Parts: sequence; C-alpha cells; structure tokens
Amino acid sequence: MRKKISTTIYVTPEQADKLKLLHERTKVPVAVYIREGIDLVLRHYAHMLPGQLALVPESADDSFGSSSGLVTPRPPDVSQVSAVSADAEMARRASDASGPPPSAAAAGGKK
Repeated sequence: MRKKISTTIYVTPEQADKLKLLHERTKVPVAVYIREGIDLVLRHYAHMLPGQLALVPESADDSFGSSSGLVTPRPPDVSQVSAVSADAEMARRASDASGPPPSAAAAGGKK
C-alpha cells in the first residue's frame, strides 16, 4: 500500500450526503471515492502538468485552445454530468478481468 498524505477538504452538505449514501450501498470508504475524483481531475488537466513533451504539435482545432495552456475549459458541473448508478459501476468492475477494483483494494476489508 502506498503512503497517503492527510489533508482536509470541504464539501457541500449535498456532496457529503451523496458520498455517505454511496458508501452505505457499496461499503467503499468515502476517501477512496475522493481520491478517484482527484485522479479524474488530474487526468483531465494532464496537459497543464509538467511531463514529456509531445513529439507532434497539437492541432489547431484542439478543444483546449492554444498550446500555451492559457485557455483551459472549466470542467463540467457535477450536476450536469450523468451519473452511473452504484450498481452499474459495481457490475462493470466485477466484469473487469484485471483483478480487484482499486476501491476494494484500498478499502482493505475494513468497514
């Protein structure tokens, strides 16, 4: 297990309620879902993070604007994104042949 760094975040009451309900239905800790959400944001903004330079310049019709990274779209509001039900997500993960889902492994069997 990788070492984790403790931090404090503030969520809205609605977010807290939904995360708690998701935890009750899946038995996956809320912290695991928060880490997965952070991974999604980091993946979305990977083009703004340091890393290896692209071998081919980005096309002019790139939806992120100029290659200088000055124009970056705001991520969609969570209320506008269609949510996948917890049951459908669990079924998808169960059918994944690559092994246990990261959420289950991170849960460590604790309740």
